[in-house]
Amino acid sequence: MGSVYGHLFRISTFGESHGGGVGVVLEGCPPRLSIDLEEIQRDLDRRRPGQSVLTTPRQEADRAEILSGVFEGQTLGTPIAILVRNKDARPSAYEEMRETYRPSHADYTTDAKYGVRNWQGGGRASARETIGRVAAGAIARKLLREHAGIEVLSWVSRVKDIDSKVDAETVTLEEIDANDVRCPDADAAEKMYELIDSMRRQGDSVGGVVECVARGVPPGLGDPVFDKLEADLAKAMMSLPAAKGFEIGSGFGGTSLTGSEHNDPFEIDGEGRTRTTTNRSGGIQGGISNGESIRLRIAFKPTATIRTEQQTVTSGGEATTLAAGGRHDPCVLPRAVPMVEAMVCLTLADHWLRQRGQDVLPRED
Repeated sequence: MGSVYGHLFRISTFGESHGGGVGVVLEGCPPRLSIDLEEIQRDLDRRRPGQSVLTTPRQEADRAEILSGVFEGQTLGTPIAILVRNKDARPSAYEEMRETYRPSHADYTTDAKYGVRNWQGGGRASARETIGRVAAGAIARKLLREHAGIEVLSWVSRVKDIDSKVDAETVTLEEIDANDVRCPDADAAEKMYELIDSMRRQGDSVGGVVECVARGVPPGLGDPVFDKLEADLAKAMMSLPAAKGFEIGSGFGGTSLTGSEHNDPFEIDGEGRTRTTTNRSGGIQGGISNGESIRLRIAFKPTATIRTEQQTVTSGGEATTLAAGGRHDPCVLPRAVPMVEAMVCLTLADHWLRQRGQDVLPRED
């Protein structure tokens, strides 16, 4: 069940990095949602390899094929299957990893768990698995946008020790995609680009932080106790390859504040709605959305597979060194942006449907 995510709006991804293809089966999408394949392709294009010198040189068009669940441009309410075929797989480039474990990768742990592994590019541990998530996330994004008024945007906010300044309430997709780093702060993006390119030329890698905002989320999404909205978002984010940290709202920074400094005061706005005057809660209180923008940050480690020689061992227990071949991103962050958006969209779509299914009886004024 490790490849299944969601309750009502549920996905199951399949495929390996250098197999025949990768994809997803999406269940629970309401019928009659209009589907434009190019909208799905737009998100996949933002995730695909070979976009710039900052990403892996693997050349994949990542063209999506809808195999079921859509007819005459509308969802049927039945399972939607989407396939992306691998066209530029080069399993021979990973021959040296057949018996040698890559440091900080999933090679050893996969062997320890299953006693067998696909050593060609990491198999299911490869970020190529996220194609299915992004494809399904594009459908979730459309459902949220057209029927719930929710917009989800992510951007690179930090690379190593280079920070950016971005207004989460006003940032646009056009500003995010204006450069190869996907950082809307142009000055910071230039410095980030230079650092990532330097790491690429050195055969090394860097990590950083992706920030995300979900605007227009209605109050009431999330189910205490174990299905709190931030708990599900944390699981979604930490399921992404290379993710190592999660913060929502004030995050760890909030620990330096007092309660009086940290609390978000309530007010009634001009339209009679209950709002908070600040948003240190990050749009979620008690595990339930409060109607403010949901703000979260995800830390991604430096790419594990690098060309720099490192100490390791073989599956036979012999000490050796490895300077990994193959094609890899010197920094996962630019391509992680659409992955983060997809998982946030999938989580919100699932909770939005769950809330609609629960809140069917009339309420007393």
